[in-house]
Amino acid sequence: MDSPRNIPIPNNALSRTVSSSYIPGVSTGTSMPSSLSTSVVPKTRAPNLKQLKPFATEDIKILLLENINQTGQDILTKQGYQVECIKSALPEDELIKKIRDVQALGIRSKTKLTARVLAEAKNLHVVGCFCIGTNQVDLDYASKHGIAVFNSPFSNSRSVAELVIAEIIVLARQLGDRSNEMHQGKWNKVSNGCWEVRGKTLGIVGYGHIGSQLSVLAEAMGMTVLYYDILPSMSLGTATQVSTLEDLLQGSDFVTLHVPELPETTHMIGEEQINQMRDGSYLINASRGHVVQIPNLINAMRAGKLAGAALDVYPAEPGGNGDYFTNNLNTWAQDLRDLKNIILTPHIGGSTEEAQRAIGVEVADALVRYLNEGSTQGAVNLPEVTLRSLTLDEPNHVRVIYIHHNVPGVLRKVNEVLGDHNVDKQMTDSRGDVAYLMADISNVNQEEIKELYANLESLGSRILTRLLY
Repeated sequence: MDSPRNIPIPNNALSRTVSSSYIPGVSTGTSMPSSLSTSVVPKTRAPNLKQLKPFATEDIKILLLENINQTGQDILTKQGYQVECIKSALPEDELIKKIRDVQALGIRSKTKLTARVLAEAKNLHVVGCFCIGTNQVDLDYASKHGIAVFNSPFSNSRSVAELVIAEIIVLARQLGDRSNEMHQGKWNKVSNGCWEVRGKTLGIVGYGHIGSQLSVLAEAMGMTVLYYDILPSMSLGTATQVSTLEDLLQGSDFVTLHVPELPETTHMIGEEQINQMRDGSYLINASRGHVVQIPNLINAMRAGKLAGAALDVYPAEPGGNGDYFTNNLNTWAQDLRDLKNIILTPHIGGSTEEAQRAIGVEVADALVRYLNEGSTQGAVNLPEVTLRSLTLDEPNHVRVIYIHHNVPGVLRKVNEVLGDHNVDKQMTDSRGDVAYLMADISNVNQEEIKELYANLESLGSRILTRLLY
């Protein structure tokens, strides 16, 4: 193996460390940079990190769907990868054709990665969900086949919280109806049923990153905040945690939902729960589409039980923009659209320039770290394992990544394979039935790399083997 050497780097280039990789289906003569961070541009380069060697990463193919923000595209393109960007989600059969040759896939919430789709992705190593949720991915299948999945759980929290604050005020003042009337040429100046939000009680279901930020914003407007969560959590400000969902529903003027899509949260709000809410209260859902039974919501609005509602998510959502929000998509769509004082938005809770830029950086960086360094820090379906970057003092090192079934005796067999080399660093962790091992070994030549790979691949515990060098 040639020793590392410096190449010219522009003054404003971001810090990168470099490794080559040995992966089936990817040219073994190529090499890949091992990290790239766009969140902070360092003033000085760490002097001892291994610098870029001549490399060509055109063999790494990445497919980005659903109009991923330009920041994420730029990070991946600057790595030298082949990056293809498509603005919409793809139907399953078309997705299967596109996914067969890619090593990394970037999606948002509308692309469905079922077991059938992932089974066709023979070269896929990693999926980046450029959003909060990962329920659109069959995580169990992905982990059992060594496909890492990353997301961005925090970057759009503020955007969602601000949307909910806006909806609280719009509902309380019936601004949506008054605006629609004015657009139709109708002047309708009324105060009946219009309220200040100061002094009202906001009930937050799910006190995570969004719910807690919303809590602070609501208190700043003079609202009292109750919250319900299955886990005990420290309140911010003067918010009060209640012990049951029923207590929250009975005590709130506004109820807003911020829960993940789980079996326990499916149809969490139905006829029984709506009946427990205060007469003339308001319901907001910016979490997941199956949390609220919308036919029950429609009935409650028609009966006057609820004074208003805001929905940003729905059980079925179209794959792209257009005239799709009809009864063909959801059988109750027209009934919902006909209601008064209801805000309907097309899943835009996190759709701000700031949030999408932050998500683009966070997820793209995670993809780069995984492809180039093997770091699973932040993965939602694999154990979180990382090792420090290699340095110029470690020129002939190989990083071994061995994803395997979590069964007894694996470490002994792996270390027998590595036994003829010095293992400088090793870390392993497990998550359920899947374990992830990383090791840096020294003084390895090109022929030995191929032998190491073949020996690890022959082990019965193997799910996926990667060697970075």
